[in-house]
Amino acid sequence: MNIKIFASDQYILQVLLEDIKTGEIQLPDFQRGWVWDDYHIRSLLASVSQAFPIGSVLTLETGGTGVSFKSRPIEEVDIKDDDKVPGTLILDGQQRLTALFQTLMSDKAVTTKNSQGRKTCRFYYLDMEACIRGGIEREEAILSTGVDQLQRSDGKIDLSSTEKQYANNMFPTHKIFESPKWMSAYQEYWKSNSRKEEFSRRFGTKVEDFSQRFDDEVIKCFRLYSVPVIRLAKETPREAICLIFEKVNTRGVTLTVFELLTATFAASDPEFRLREDWGERGKRLKKHLVLEKLESTSFLRALTLFSTNADPNSPVSCTRREILRLKVSDYNDWANRVEEGFNRAVRFLHSQKIFNARDLPYQTQLAPLAAILADLGDPAVGSEKIARWYWCGVFGEMYGAATDTRLANDFSEVTAWVEDDAGEPRTIQEANFHENRLLELRTRSSAAYKGVHALLMRKEGCRDFLTGVPIELPTCDDIDIHHIFPKTWCEEHKIGKDRYNSIINKTALSKRTNQKIGGKAPSQYLQDIKQDSMEEILASHRISADALRSDDFSAFFEERKEELLKAIEKVMGKPVIREGESSKTVFWNIDHVMGKRII
Repeated sequence: MNIKIFASDQYILQVLLEDIKTGEIQLPDFQRGWVWDDYHIRSLLASVSQAFPIGSVLTLETGGTGVSFKSRPIEEVDIKDDDKVPGTLILDGQQRLTALFQTLMSDKAVTTKNSQGRKTCRFYYLDMEACIRGGIEREEAILSTGVDQLQRSDGKIDLSSTEKQYANNMFPTHKIFESPKWMSAYQEYWKSNSRKEEFSRRFGTKVEDFSQRFDDEVIKCFRLYSVPVIRLAKETPREAICLIFEKVNTRGVTLTVFELLTATFAASDPEFRLREDWGERGKRLKKHLVLEKLESTSFLRALTLFSTNADPNSPVSCTRREILRLKVSDYNDWANRVEEGFNRAVRFLHSQKIFNARDLPYQTQLAPLAAILADLGDPAVGSEKIARWYWCGVFGEMYGAATDTRLANDFSEVTAWVEDDAGEPRTIQEANFHENRLLELRTRSSAAYKGVHALLMRKEGCRDFLTGVPIELPTCDDIDIHHIFPKTWCEEHKIGKDRYNSIINKTALSKRTNQKIGGKAPSQYLQDIKQDSMEEILASHRISADALRSDDFSAFFEERKEELLKAIEKVMGKPVIREGESSKTVFWNIDHVMGKRII
């Protein structure tokens, strides 16, 4: 049976703001803080003052059986009932409603930001004359002042008292819903003041008529303003809330599954704070350079793989739906083990000569890698098989658009393959690398490009041209990927850009070595370096010394391409697809890699 999970209605702005004041409407705790600047506030007020649309608001009814979020009031709302349970939560519209509440319902200065991004406290006023006079943009009629209430843009206007506001015809926005009382006092001020005739000469009308026109054209827009509200029913599932929020929240910061889970955990167990727990774990894990870009979602995916694997009634999964079904007890049961899994992943990546996040082929492959290593326990178990799965994922480029299904399958299939010698994981079976792909690897944005870089440092490691020392340590900060035949030389000799920029013509070099090479011909810079063991050094980079010494780019290019393809075949445990070949008709004996034949 289909259940209607939302309804759309128009709500009077004043009613919405009154409900915010009483706490009937609040924010879910996962919402970010108040961030709007002074310009956006004035622009919003200008729109409402002219009855222009400001967009819809998305809310969620509370009390549902499928979702429970910890709540908090909008900034500057002081709810008298500390135990007040809201009936409605704001999912989208926080910034607009906060701006409107603080400027229209609160007599305190609004804490915001100026045009330079610095924190400032402002009061907001409507320039009554500018609002009803034609030929001026409404934004220019909305003024903000500092805490001393002096407007300094056009000379100094003192608005520090009610009488001075009357005298300068400046209407404070927080009096809009109490306008009859303010307007009555305003009229009395001008009627009893010696400047009564001056008012009539300036505006060409009596103060009563001026006030009435301002009320009709401006104040009434606020009093009658209605806001479109899309109300999600309390039965709406958590995963649907997350998806809907991401689709409609174009102005704010996109809601993540971590933010939703933080709020649901807080609602079910007020003593447990997911954000603080992850903050500490993330801080520990990100001390490793290779994990410095680790996201909370990756950690939650790995943990959900464990949680679902332990449940005999649930398939192994790490989808958004399953993450949102986690309980605090699930998190506490598995968090330490998953953290250790990521620490083991660091050691594994180091063994594969991947030392920092910049050179990590796939962030998405971290979650299944950590889960697999945590589940297997002993780091020595299945290390060769895990390495083969990992490199098939990299060079098969299986994690470029990895689905949650692949993550779950790899977790189940790799552990079964290692522990029970089950069939090869699908990632290994499906992974292929085409010979021509090497020609397309030109920038670090490609996982396979980073993979080749790491392969050059495996086993004995490639050695620096100048010193002969292996350049594989994470402390070698000045190591980067540079051209072997320099770009300048290639352009002078009409070498195609697609060839000289390929990973085939690049290798790991120190900054000092690259400066020594400059734009010289290889034969010249090799002579300048004068390293006795240069043949061995070049071989460690899978480079033909003869081709380099004779400046033969074509010979070098073909020989090195073949060497790189052999290295890729070895780590994948299967042949690459050569030009004109089909992956279904290639047979290769890889006894030297895995001790068995794969067809």
